[in-house]
Amino acid sequence: MKPAWPLDLRKRVPPGPPRPIRWTTDQFHHLGDLGVFEGRRAMLLDGVVLEEGQESPAHCCARGLVADFFYRAFPGCYLTQRTPLVLGSATALDPDIAVVSGNPRDYIAAHPTTAVFVTEVADFSVLFDTTTKAGLYATAGVADYWVVDVDGRQLFVFRDPVPLPAGLGTTAYRTRRTFGPADSVAPLAAPNSPVKVADLLP
Repeated sequence: MKPAWPLDLRKRVPPGPPRPIRWTTDQFHHLGDLGVFEGRRAMLLDGVVLEEGQESPAHCCARGLVADFFYRAFPGCYLTQRTPLVLGSATALDPDIAVVSGNPRDYIAAHPTTAVFVTEVADFSVLFDTTTKAGLYATAGVADYWVVDVDGRQLFVFRDPVPLPAGLGTTAYRTRRTFGPADSVAPLAAPNSPVKVADLLP
């Protein structure tokens, strides 16, 4: 049995000019339960539903390569692929790869709200992943965020999240490093498990 629709449609909007409808994560996930986003790559960002195009074969390949590496680097971890990460009441992303604390049974009642590690694979979304998503993950306290740039054949590594000036209410990464195919890098949480960037690229 599907849960009740989380939006009270009887509530009237106060007088004023037209305004966009801002969705909550509960409403967004309810739409997903109803199959509205079946076969689509949808996300919720500040109440707005955004959609990415279908994964290219190269994108799928890189995601698989990253997952294979992290299963080895984090044995016994809870590693997710394109599983919701709820970053606020109106923001929910599905990172390509995330390592979260605990085990799957810890998230029966609610999706994770942060992660030990997140990787996004980018072919058409490099700018979005290295700016907007980087800010969201930093604000959520993700200490180690990687972006695998498929077309540019490089890896961006973001670390050291720090609050931005007072009043902005967000956080940014202090360091951003770029690694080429011949370089190796290890996750902060698995310093003895370096990977060669070329091994993450299709």
